[in-house]
Amino acid sequence: MEIIKENIHMGRIRAEGTVQVSFDEDMNIPDQKPDVTGILLQKGEAVTEEVKAGNDTVTIKGRLLYHVLYGTNEAGCQMVDLDGSLPFEEKVHLPGTAMTDQVRVEVQVEDLTIGMINSRKLSIQALLQFNACVEDIYDEALPVDIRGEEQVEYRKAPVCMSENAVSGCNMPVARLCMSKRDVLRVSDECVLPSNYPNVSGILSHRIRPVDMEFKLREDALEISGELQLSVIYEGEGEGHPVRAYETMLSFNKTQECPGVRGDMIPDILYTLGQKEVSLKPDRDGEERCLQVEVSFDMNMRMYEEIRPEMITDVYGVHKDVTTQSHQGTLQGLLGSVSGKMKITDHVALSATGDVLQILNCDVESTVPAVSIQKDGVVVKGSLLLNIICITGNDEMPFVSCKAQLPYRYVMEVPGIQEGDKIRVHVQTEQLQTGLMDGNEADVRAVLSFQAIVFRCMETEIIDRILVSDADKNAIKKLPGFAIYRVKPGDNLWSIGKKYHVSVEDIRELNGLTGEEIISGQKLLIRKQTR
Repeated sequence: MEIIKENIHMGRIRAEGTVQVSFDEDMNIPDQKPDVTGILLQKGEAVTEEVKAGNDTVTIKGRLLYHVLYGTNEAGCQMVDLDGSLPFEEKVHLPGTAMTDQVRVEVQVEDLTIGMINSRKLSIQALLQFNACVEDIYDEALPVDIRGEEQVEYRKAPVCMSENAVSGCNMPVARLCMSKRDVLRVSDECVLPSNYPNVSGILSHRIRPVDMEFKLREDALEISGELQLSVIYEGEGEGHPVRAYETMLSFNKTQECPGVRGDMIPDILYTLGQKEVSLKPDRDGEERCLQVEVSFDMNMRMYEEIRPEMITDVYGVHKDVTTQSHQGTLQGLLGSVSGKMKITDHVALSATGDVLQILNCDVESTVPAVSIQKDGVVVKGSLLLNIICITGNDEMPFVSCKAQLPYRYVMEVPGIQEGDKIRVHVQTEQLQTGLMDGNEADVRAVLSFQAIVFRCMETEIIDRILVSDADKNAIKKLPGFAIYRVKPGDNLWSIGKKYHVSVEDIRELNGLTGEEIISGQKLLIRKQTR
């Protein structure tokens, strides 16, 4: 007997681990830089340079890049930028990992604090979180049909039945159709408005993707969004006035993805890679044009929802039939959800003197904490704001004010339970600040959330069918004809298996058109012979 099988391509996380590492370093101001009077802006980014898998561990090497913008009292200079890096090498424990495994690593700056020890020395304190996982691509072959000369009865049932299924529906299986890493490059430029001075030098910049959308087309992925560009620069002219400029740059790109269809479900993780802002002359030859180059490192997986049926039981009519099976794992897709929330708050601007203007507001997000509640995913985190203000104090015209805005958002996922695998992506889509009376800032932000939830379900999968001669004595004991009274819980399958007759023969003999029988009903059973 031959089993016809349908192959299901799937992905799963075989091992994962998290570790946190702290930094506490001092940094001397280079001789060519002026003295520090106060820290105005600080940014940090972790760059992974090498990932090496070993036995039960993964070694991660890279650098913590930091950027500082500080104030100074030196004549002809108001702000100074300073960049540096700290190397790191860390091991993450991943049980079951082998040297040949491909490991996906995310390193996030959980906290960064750069303080002033004195006018020539800074302290750098940082907390990095390393998330590492081994993702397998695997197959399960489901039995869907039987071929052979012997008369064999089998029944099929939907796989991945969920105890918490909504309205009695089956949880679909997530068939993996494409797994691909790619780089998306975006290039654009903008010219400063006429009321802004020419650029003498760029002090700091921030590029943040917002409103990212992924739409599947036939054999292609359409990616659209905006880049929020914030630049602090020194202008040309007396005293090199400091200015801040912010704009949005829209983009729409298409990536080739052979085999992709519009009805598939995308699971796309992206991080900003290269980020460059350079200065070039405009059409009049003046330094007013900002050139932006950005690359996105993209980890893309495309799934389709399927509800397959497989053979779950077999019996022979003239022969004894047994099966061999294994415990398989199927990946169910519980849900792919998204949502948005607004955050509004007032922030006190602790400044020496009256605040005349908000020059710039920079935002960082803490690593969100994800937990499960009844029928939902809870995402908690904070927005860390760094607001640079212009004051009326001539001795200290620029000051930096920090604030933390916590958030809590619940995404509805009916039937979710502990042990389900969740991917959550949080994005700050909008951030607006306005100056109010009393040295306060009005802050308004919009956060977007995306989550995809999987469930690994163990199920028995038949691999082989073994046929042997039937027990002649047992067959002889079966009556040529019998009247069987249906008992509670009986069905045509269980009755046919008991008497070694086909379900179709029972139907024909009793004039049945479907599978429905009721308790107490009498059925005529006839022994089948070759």
